[in-house]
Amino acid sequence: MMNYRVLIADDHPLARRAIRSLIDGEAGFEWVGEARSGAEAVELCGRLLPDLVLMDIQMPGMSGLEATKRIKQLYPHIRIVMLTVSDDVADLFTAVRHGAQGYLLKNMDPDDWIAYLRGLLDENSEISRGMADRLFHSFRSTGESTTSDIGPGVLSQRECEILSCVASGQSNRQIAETLIITENTVKNHIKNILSKLALDNRVQLTAYAVRHGLTQIGQKQGGK
Repeated sequence: MMNYRVLIADDHPLARRAIRSLIDGEAGFEWVGEARSGAEAVELCGRLLPDLVLMDIQMPGMSGLEATKRIKQLYPHIRIVMLTVSDDVADLFTAVRHGAQGYLLKNMDPDDWIAYLRGLLDENSEISRGMADRLFHSFRSTGESTTSDIGPGVLSQRECEILSCVASGQSNRQIAETLIITENTVKNHIKNILSKLALDNRVQLTAYAVRHGLTQIGQKQGGK
């Protein structure tokens, strides 16, 4: 099993200690360092080159959001998951716009944390149905835009179906079962969709789907 190198960025020492104990106890994760500020997180990413940064949103000086933006500009391959005590959808939008791949609540069950991180690192992470609903209602009330100006016309019918399934919170395995195709086929389609829409992750795909009304397309059927 591949070891994913993890950097923790949080200004509270107790929070860093708790997150480290969670990571240290799980196979496949390797703790490589801690940052007490956004600026230190940027600096340590240059020295340690982690695979994943667990980044607190609120930190003194350079915020976690600003640090995320800088890290993604310098090291686009590093995946960043924002940590917060709030499930405010506005924070999620901001994090995604700054390049974050994911978003975790600090009060989530530890098992859910690990399952989410494994899914994200394996490119199979799903967005929760609850978060998808909040995205949908936020779009309706605020008109919040996504990070892509590309219209859905560039997508095939199958790609639109898969995008709908992603927005409904399904994992790659669940999408494969829904559409009666292989999991590898799903992965390839998602990579193509991300490329066509110039998006980076499944959270952005969900935002795009609800923005363009592509959330009720997937039907149980065969085909490629």
